[in-house]
Amino acid sequence: MHAKPIIIIILFVTSAIFYYQITDATSATETFEVQRIIDGDTLELSTGQRVRLKGINTPESNMPYYQQAKDFLISKSQNKSIQIENHGTDKYGRMLAHVFANDQNINEQILQNGLATLYYYEHDNHYKDYAKAEEFARLNQKGLWQKSTDAHCIELIELKSDEPEMLILQNNCDKQLNITFKDDATHIYHEILKPKQTFTKTFSHIWNTDGDSVYIRDEQGLLTFYRYN
Repeated sequence: MHAKPIIIIILFVTSAIFYYQITDATSATETFEVQRIIDGDTLELSTGQRVRLKGINTPESNMPYYQQAKDFLISKSQNKSIQIENHGTDKYGRMLAHVFANDQNINEQILQNGLATLYYYEHDNHYKDYAKAEEFARLNQKGLWQKSTDAHCIELIELKSDEPEMLILQNNCDKQLNITFKDDATHIYHEILKPKQTFTKTFSHIWNTDGDSVYIRDEQGLLTFYRYN
């Protein structure tokens, strides 16, 4: 083989290794001590820095499974050493991170136990694993994915995410349904669906046009309907 092709191959391989090192830089982890748990997806380090677990969204304080998610994170990390894969900060100054303990991904475990839903703006190298973990919880009706006996009652007629935003639901059952519904973020609504009637609600700047979900739950917090949009 001539020298020129060999040099080209060496340069190509070297460039590929250098590129991989740059793009994989965010996968490096640092070790920290956890001081306290704020909620199911937020913790505080001994340095005082707050950390928001990336890629997941656990229930708010007034929602079912809030305490279970918080207790799970406490059991896995409070007063313990954890490894953090730092992905910058959010608008509240919290570090966005994938968190590990004993070589296990805590974010993924929370999803797999049905204590959170997938919540991503931009996909990264953990997204596929997290999606599989959520799918496992959904198929096995774990935690947040337990189905209500009224799951057959609600039909989604329309979810319009561009202005004017609109949600239209149909109650196909002969009874009143007291429901709670929310998007991927933290917009939560409590409504009453009258028997055999159509429910319509308009919004402004709530539903994400790049992709969003609607989760509908009964009075006990059991899932009656969900849809990824």
